[in-house]
Amino acid sequence: MKTKSIVDFVGNTPLVEAKSILKKEGVKLLLKLEGNNPGGSVKDRAAYNMIYEAIKRRNIKEGDTLVEATSGNTGIALALMARQLGVKMILVLPENSTEERIKTMRSYGAEVILTPQELGMEGARDLALELKYKKGYFRLNQFDNHDNSRAHYKTTGPEIWRDTEGEITHFVSAMGTTGTIMGVSDYLKEQNQEVTIVGVQPDSDSRIPGIRKWPKDYTPMIFKPTKIDAVEEVSEKQAKQMTRRLAREEGIFAGMSSGGAVHAALQVANRIDKGVVVAIICDRGDRYLSSDLFQEEKYLENAVEIEK
Repeated sequence: MKTKSIVDFVGNTPLVEAKSILKKEGVKLLLKLEGNNPGGSVKDRAAYNMIYEAIKRRNIKEGDTLVEATSGNTGIALALMARQLGVKMILVLPENSTEERIKTMRSYGAEVILTPQELGMEGARDLALELKYKKGYFRLNQFDNHDNSRAHYKTTGPEIWRDTEGEITHFVSAMGTTGTIMGVSDYLKEQNQEVTIVGVQPDSDSRIPGIRKWPKDYTPMIFKPTKIDAVEEVSEKQAKQMTRRLAREEGIFAGMSSGGAVHAALQVANRIDKGVVVAIICDRGDRYLSSDLFQEEKYLENAVEIEK
């Protein structure tokens, strides 16, 4: 009998049409549900590929200790994949990361180190680098690791091309490490140069988990601006509102970065007369239940009104 392991189920996630938030003849908005990966997010793809390729190149071996800075989803994915591939994982993240994420990482067997909230992700990245040199740990460095973006060149891009039967006209993705958008851009542009790649960033007044506008010194080395055709900025309010709409109207329970991506994708869809717009739903909403994303008073009042 041929059996499979949990890592065999990374990828091949559903691509579903948004039927409620967009009703426009000639234009389709499709959402790729990355929360269906085993670890619950798009980061499973990069986590597996980064560790697997490092082992393949003999940069690391079974029993070695890895260290990585993360804001959450990558950490969960790395904790899962490290244990499956036989290496140890230390994760460094800001102390304001949600309780669900921290507990999930520890449940998979990773050691978690929390850094001061005021230092943000930059502080977590600095400490991970310090541990690499002081302790001799292997640092995957997702921000500069091309195996991050290659994971999406090998899997996410081909899946989108296949499932849209080559009809995709626009691809929209939140930008954090930028691995997803870089890898998908490479693949889709090879198939059709006319596909428009749209990156999503927070506006200057907003903080959106999973979407970043990095200071110059921390810009990921894997990010190449020439691979993006346009950038859409979203506010925290817009991202939250769309996240709630996705749950209520489309039955898609996701995090705030997904709401931001879909808000931008809807803007794109409303500007064109014909096309197929694909947006990435990065993860699942159950990762944010201890935050205020689904708990604000106004939102709860709206939910009650809908039930009536």
